[in-house]
Amino acid sequence: MKHFTYLLIVLLCTSCQFFETEKISSETFYEEELKTIDWKNVDRYPAFASCDTLSEKEQQKSCFESELAYQLQKSMTAQGVTSLQDLNDTIILSFSISEKAQISILDMQVDSLLQRAFPNLEDSLKYSIDGLQLVAPAYKRGIPVKTQFTLPIVVTTEAF
Repeated sequence: MKHFTYLLIVLLCTSCQFFETEKISSETFYEEELKTIDWKNVDRYPAFASCDTLSEKEQQKSCFESELAYQLQKSMTAQGVTSLQDLNDTIILSFSISEKAQISILDMQVDSLLQRAFPNLEDSLKYSIDGLQLVAPAYKRGIPVKTQFTLPIVVTTEAF
């Protein structure tokens, strides 16, 4: 019996190492989790009122893009932007949408020909962008995030 007790004590003292689990620090877990996140894509796109009920990601993206183009065209038309000559050019507009769904212009690349034809074009676009009303920002894992977009705006006019 004495040998059995001694053997039991030895087994109890050495067997605990087999049941230990490795603990991971919160910093290590955080760093590993950051590596797995795709930062170039969002789970939910920013939304206008007409797009807010869509659940499919591709539908959200398509609705966001088409509503943005429609709203900009509507605003520019309402401002009465006209040309005296035929034009076909592209403006590159870079903008961001904050976590609070506010739009800010980062950069606007306008060709010199367009600047001569429409001296107030940049101001008109800024006014149009400022007038856009989003109801929700983009989301990543349920958290509102800041996003950046580059939008090519094709300007096509016909002379009167």
